[in-house]
Amino acid sequence: MRLLIIAAAAGGAALALGSCATMSAEQCMAGDWSGQGYVDGQQGLTMSRLDDHAEACAEHGVTPDAAAYAAGRRQGLLQYCTPYKGFEVGRSGSGYAGVCPSDLEADFTYGYRDGQVVRAVEQALSSARSRVDSLGARLEELDEKIIAKQAEARADGLTDEQRERIRNRIQEIRRERADTERDWRRAQDEVDDAERDVRDVRWRFRDQYGSW
Repeated sequence: MRLLIIAAAAGGAALALGSCATMSAEQCMAGDWSGQGYVDGQQGLTMSRLDDHAEACAEHGVTPDAAAYAAGRRQGLLQYCTPYKGFEVGRSGSGYAGVCPSDLEADFTYGYRDGQVVRAVEQALSSARSRVDSLGARLEELDEKIIAKQAEARADGLTDEQRERIRNRIQEIRRERADTERDWRRAQDEVDDAERDVRDVRWRFRDQYGSW
């Protein structure tokens, strides 16, 4: 299970870690490597984060204390490797880089998988609502087109052939509108289903992770 989760999340985790800001000049000069390790451990960062700090601090002539950093990071991981934190990470869509010790990883991944379940239903609801909005906007556009074409058909000086072409175009727009309205109604049903799924998972997990 650990390998599956790590493989699925590796890309996202790598991007997330690579984009984090590293230590400032003041932090390098302070030399609190245990404290920095603790902070990084709380965030679920890998030991490779120390390489980033070393690169940043080299500009200021400071070399990290790897042992102090590792010890602090281990303590920080105790705060990170919990079911609740796993739930937060999974729900946010962030990756898990396999940092938890073996005796804590099962708890973390348990929460992580639950968080992924919540994220999936929340994303489904967001997608369904977006589709309803998109189709609703399209219906408004088609209604405006029909009105414009009807006004065009009433204009003076048109030949019978021209009026017929306009009427045919109005019928085409109306058929598209009918199809779009059917899709809109189906999308509304999808929203109802997705809202029910969100309510279900909130009820399912409320005793473990509280409300959100």
